[in-house]
Amino acid sequence: MIEIKNLNKSYGSFQALRNLNLHIDQGTVFGFVGPNGAGKSTTMSILATLLLPTSGTAKVGGYEVTEKPDEVRRLIGYMPDFFGVYDQFKTTEYLHFYGSSYGIARPDREKLIPQLLELVNLSDKKDAYVDSLSRGMKQRLCLARCLVHDPLVLILDEPASGLDPRARIEMREILKELKLMGKTIIISSHILPELAEMVDEIGVIEHGQMVAQGRVADIQDRLRVKRVLHIRVAERSAELAALLRDEAYVTQVLEDTAGVHVHFGGQDREQSELLSRIIGLGYPVISFSEAQTNLEDVFLEITKGGSADELAQ
Repeated sequence: MIEIKNLNKSYGSFQALRNLNLHIDQGTVFGFVGPNGAGKSTTMSILATLLLPTSGTAKVGGYEVTEKPDEVRRLIGYMPDFFGVYDQFKTTEYLHFYGSSYGIARPDREKLIPQLLELVNLSDKKDAYVDSLSRGMKQRLCLARCLVHDPLVLILDEPASGLDPRARIEMREILKELKLMGKTIIISSHILPELAEMVDEIGVIEHGQMVAQGRVADIQDRLRVKRVLHIRVAERSAELAALLRDEAYVTQVLEDTAGVHVHFGGQDREQSELLSRIIGLGYPVISFSEAQTNLEDVFLEITKGGSADELAQ
């Protein structure tokens, strides 16, 4: 659905994007991760036809953004990190305005707008003026605006920026609903743990280059980011902890009342072999599990240094 090849964007001597390559399949929720100034917003603006690349190609739904911008705009809903709203409109008037801009007939808008307000949990604010809404409500209203023409692709630049914890949870639940609807979503965020719950794949960009792309677990395996194993035994936990310190792939062992916690550098096969050895030595294993993948650890491992070519190996 989204295909970027050798994309470059320069502002004078500053190169914001450097031969960026990216592929996102239809129906995928893609998390765009990177430090400030890495090139996330620049890439999204190019995909949204708001910014011309210096060179390279970017396609949405098979349409090249510089050659067929009108076709691309029909396919996408774009929500920038800083958005404008018309404060003197009521929420329904606001959505009518944008629906009309997309050529949606008023009878169709009358049916559509209540559905959009329900989706973003603003049905009780249908007659409220925009300037009376909280920041979180305005964010959700802007998301409804992006959906007014039923786009196949959503480009959401920091949609949870500046929201309080409750508003972030509400936004996350809405995005889960959109995922179930089959939308292709590219979303950037600095709230990495929450992003990990929503996305199918991530792309890590740094200094305008894509340094890693794929499922979080696959990137973790490729970069050998340390896994944390939790092992509980009915007895002899101190003895097990001492034994594990001498195991291959083990870099740290901690023990507490919840069990033995192992920082493990191996992959699935080595994990299986480790469990077999523990059982074979007669330790009464109650549970053996891996901690949920930590996107922040993966991000820090990727961006701690090295070129894009080195990280891709």
